[in-house]
Amino acid sequence: MSAAPTPARPEPRPGVLRIDTYVPGKSGRPGGGKVHKLSSNETPLGPSPAALEALHAATAKLETYPDGRATALRTAIARRYGLDPERIVCGAGSDELLSLLAYAYCGPGAEGIYSEHGFLVYRIAILASGGAPVVAPERDLTTDVDAILARVTPRTRIVYVTNPNNPTGTYLPFEEIRRLHAGLPANVLLVIDGAYAEYVRANDYSAGLELALEAENVVMTRTFSKIHGLAAVRIGWMVAPAHVADAVNRIRGPFNVSGPAIAAGSAAIADEAHMAAAAAHNTAWLPKLTEGARALGLAVTPSVANFLLIHFPDAPGRSAEDADAFLTERGLITRRVTAYGLPNALRVTVAGAEANTAFLAALTDFVRGEGRVHG
Repeated sequence: MSAAPTPARPEPRPGVLRIDTYVPGKSGRPGGGKVHKLSSNETPLGPSPAALEALHAATAKLETYPDGRATALRTAIARRYGLDPERIVCGAGSDELLSLLAYAYCGPGAEGIYSEHGFLVYRIAILASGGAPVVAPERDLTTDVDAILARVTPRTRIVYVTNPNNPTGTYLPFEEIRRLHAGLPANVLLVIDGAYAEYVRANDYSAGLELALEAENVVMTRTFSKIHGLAAVRIGWMVAPAHVADAVNRIRGPFNVSGPAIAAGSAAIADEAHMAAAAAHNTAWLPKLTEGARALGLAVTPSVANFLLIHFPDAPGRSAEDADAFLTERGLITRRVTAYGLPNALRVTVAGAEANTAFLAALTDFVRGEGRVHG
């Protein structure tokens, strides 16, 4: 048998070209002009003033490598949540940590599971590691524990659960998270992604911190991009069993968190008043936006995060695509979620009062057909 021909150029390993490039929410509209960006779940309150001050001070030392272990940041996080800093790993956003966990625990011949409408980065991370993604269907746009457990095989090595989920805004009560963990083999890593945890006010919710502290196969990830308002400087963190933290530290870059990011994050995590104000704003506006959309006859998935998922009819002139185009013309930038398997919905961030009011007014005009060109 003749040998296979040598490729004429370097080829990526199998799986890489199956990855659909992650496309962030759009930021503007054709022709420019003032916009209200409701597409990326950013906080309308911006960062803590203390974080901004720390960030600006840190820019005086840009010629110096940052602390490769992000000691000050890990210490600040540990102080805030009563943790052992040695079990905390920081990264360039939680996205990096989600990927590093796949590189460490998935890989060729292995499988990683995530829910049907789960964060797109999970599939990317699993494929990039050489593993095979396995999708578990959801129930009522909510992660289904039984569906995940039914898809566990001897090849399963990692399970990702966003709680609350993006883009649906739904959540699993802590008892369901415990049931999921109890049903997993001991050699399967459960990753609980709590990117929106600080916004949740449900009494039966937990971000999974307790489980990550007591179990040998549970990791909780968090981000500074949402309630802390530091999306531009890219900071994420995770708490994990010591052996998992050690594995991730062995493969992460030596300076994966910048000096300004370490300074800003350390100040932000200590500013509990700013976090409380951001959460209170969200608590006030989330029901107003939900009720406003439902009053127009639109279905809205119940959300506990800082965004809501609004569903539109699959009809010409009334669809999510039509609504997105109409709102964009009004300077209101929402998020299409077709890539998440939800072509008839828009995800809308809880923004500032001016943007929220403008959004409800424009949505009303769209539904009533005012200013809309009919096909």
